[in-house]
Amino acid sequence: MNSRPMPCSRAELGSLFLFEKLAADQIDRLCREGRVEEFNPGPVYGEGDDATCFYVLLEGTVVLSRRIGEYDVEITRSSERGVYAGAFQAYLGDRLRQVYNSSLRVIEPSRFFVLPAEAFAAIMREWFPMAVHLLEGLFFGTKSTQEAVGQRERLLALGSLSAGLTHELNNPATAAVRATSALRERVAGMRHKLGLIAARPYRRESLEALINVAERTAERVAKAATLSPLEAADREDALADWLDDHGIADGWQLAPTFVQAGLDADWLDQVAAAVDADTLEGAVRWLNYTVETELLMNEIEDSTNRVSALVTAAKQYSQLDRAPHQVADVHELLDSTLLMVSAKIGPHITVVKDYDRSLPKIPAYPSELNQVWTNLIDNAVSAMNSTGTDGTLTVRTARDGDHLLVEFRDTGPGIPAEIRDRVFDPFFTTKPVGDGTGLGLDISWRIVANKHQGDLRFQSVPGDTRFQVRLPLSSAEPPPPQESS
Repeated sequence: MNSRPMPCSRAELGSLFLFEKLAADQIDRLCREGRVEEFNPGPVYGEGDDATCFYVLLEGTVVLSRRIGEYDVEITRSSERGVYAGAFQAYLGDRLRQVYNSSLRVIEPSRFFVLPAEAFAAIMREWFPMAVHLLEGLFFGTKSTQEAVGQRERLLALGSLSAGLTHELNNPATAAVRATSALRERVAGMRHKLGLIAARPYRRESLEALINVAERTAERVAKAATLSPLEAADREDALADWLDDHGIADGWQLAPTFVQAGLDADWLDQVAAAVDADTLEGAVRWLNYTVETELLMNEIEDSTNRVSALVTAAKQYSQLDRAPHQVADVHELLDSTLLMVSAKIGPHITVVKDYDRSLPKIPAYPSELNQVWTNLIDNAVSAMNSTGTDGTLTVRTARDGDHLLVEFRDTGPGIPAEIRDRVFDPFFTTKPVGDGTGLGLDISWRIVANKHQGDLRFQSVPGDTRFQVRLPLSSAEPPPPQESS
């Protein structure tokens, strides 16, 4: 047993700031329904346990702490008589899950006045009915406001992401439509050239050689390497000279297409060897249509693959078809989020991925982690955009003991020292009115700390701000829902 009962002194209770305005009969009732206990150094109650008692310090030193991942983080330490903790929201009854929101321990022998939660609730409702109604309204009103603004925060993020996704989908879709229209023209031109070739006296061997060259041309187009602008220009000049030397007019117009397809003068020599000199120009122009057709089909394939990748990323980001809690690959979540917000990041910010791909999958709520990534990326982008210069966003993953670290580093102006203690406060924002709700970091902290038993912290100097998320590598079961206080 960590505690022992002691006599209740009415004079001592009446001297506390919490009870100094009570009448004598009210103090008598407190002593009858409550008790005084002395606790040895050690725990008094634990975070998440059923909240059964209201504790008022009479003598000693108390420490309140919150569980963050594997660590107990101290949030309050006091030796002031009359400080209280425990079931102080018992007056709300069963409308709120009554659990201790923190852990309480004493570091020296300490005496408490201990009032059972039921007695505390009854006394509050009987003695202070108006105050109880005001407190209920304040509590549930604040909670409702946070939920409403939090929902608005999510809807704003969704609207921003939807706009970005629409923009990202429109680009490849437009490219595919444009390439399809051009492809129709090229196929028509190819049919025309084929008709001209068929009308000429080609030998069967020449036609077979030409078809063989066309097939090998298509293969080379698929394997064409990307050239530097200087290399491409040199090769275009060489092909234009070859075409001019062989009497093919406007060879400079054909050369860029052939170069883009990875073709060179040696390939043209093979074409010239396959046909007669008087039919060479017709054959080259027909093969030009072949090359253009292959390039356009590649463009359509790239565009449709891009659309497919965006849809896959949106599906991965929203997690609509997956269980809320699952074993997830953090890198897949990060990639899908970065793709979804790429339009908002813009061309002036360079994204660097520094991933440790050897990290294992972790138990998590993926859709909610994606919301965390979105909030942190949005803040980093806003900070860098405020400087009016180019910036770099570095997303890093690493192992940190038995936790997985995800770090977002930006090159913005940094967080001023005078507001660093407030960045996680609800409704606090440095963005212009209408641009932010001030709940992004508060929501992110709750998701990381409460739902994942992880940790969210930051370091900041001008030009180097890092928000670090630490998530446990393993967890036995998904944690039960927690009420926010």
